[in-house]
Amino acid sequence: MSPTPGHPTVHRPSRRTLLTAALTGGAVLGLGGLLTACGSSGDSGSGGSGGGSAQPSGGSSPNQKSVKQGGDDYATVIEKMKSFGTDAAPGVYPRTVRHAMGETVIPAKPVRVVVLDTGELDNVVSLGVQPVGVVYTDGSKVLPSYLKDKAGNPANVGTINSLNLEAIAGLKPDLILGSQLRAQDQYEQLSKIAPTVFSLRPGYPWKQNFVLNASPFGLEAEARAQLEAYQAAATAVGAGLGDKRPTITPLRFMPGKTRLYAELSFIGTILTDTGLPQPTIEQVKELAVEISPEQIDKADADWIFYGVYGTPSSTNQDAVLGGALWKTLGAVKSGQARPVSDETWFLGLGVAAANIVLAELKGFVAAGA
Repeated sequence: MSPTPGHPTVHRPSRRTLLTAALTGGAVLGLGGLLTACGSSGDSGSGGSGGGSAQPSGGSSPNQKSVKQGGDDYATVIEKMKSFGTDAAPGVYPRTVRHAMGETVIPAKPVRVVVLDTGELDNVVSLGVQPVGVVYTDGSKVLPSYLKDKAGNPANVGTINSLNLEAIAGLKPDLILGSQLRAQDQYEQLSKIAPTVFSLRPGYPWKQNFVLNASPFGLEAEARAQLEAYQAAATAVGAGLGDKRPTITPLRFMPGKTRLYAELSFIGTILTDTGLPQPTIEQVKELAVEISPEQIDKADADWIFYGVYGTPSSTNQDAVLGGALWKTLGAVKSGQARPVSDETWFLGLGVAAANIVLAELKGFVAAGA
């Protein structure tokens, strides 16, 4: 049975245990509820993997209410993460890292890292680490353009929803970074490949995830310094507007759904940090509020920033933007409804993406104030 956050165990992974019985994969498990996990692709269905056979990743088990949208403890994730990390001084190995699945011993500073989500990718690249393996979202099978020049040439090890365990093992990693929500059911298998450190979930606790991901490398101080610089920039964006704080709606078109992102989302935290308010409908302790195309008027705000997950043709974006109701929105009439990059505003989940969002917010909103 997998260890849980309340019952940590010390895990000392073996050296490259052959993946035989481990590769008997499980079926994809639905996360349940009106909405599912954070703003990335894990809630949009499985996709293919690259190179070799892949086994579907199960994400969280059905009873993992603490990390599910609408779960009883959804808003307490950050509090739970306060105990995560390491007591080891920088440069000291072996070190033990406390995380969502217990404790993992890191024998030496990692150099061959596999990342299992977009946030972990942003985090390690922001720390100057080029991963040897990455997973992709179901909406895009390429490296995010904003990280491409710094991420090196990592191998494709599947998608967020369909990890390729054989490909991961073949890379001989010395560290795997992911989350309980995304890949809890694969934790034991991954731990047999390399020391594995999991956050509770991607998304709104992205700052805490950054520090946790830095701990195996002894780079927590660097992560905190980058977060402090980000916060200073966010505060400056808000301060530059004075009392003119326009309302902001982050709107996202996805296959089968349209979302207004709320307070417990990556973009929601950035808006909070800048002091830019959202319309009342979005001021909820949830990931997002889903609306139908006929309810697009609920998206109205002083500014609407909209992204699309995957290809527009797989969503209702064109129908909504071409519809009569869209043209009645105040933000549309004033020319303040703008398309933004999905890979940063909704999928970035890290400090590098957050800084890009801040710069774009400043460019749009401050210029129009």
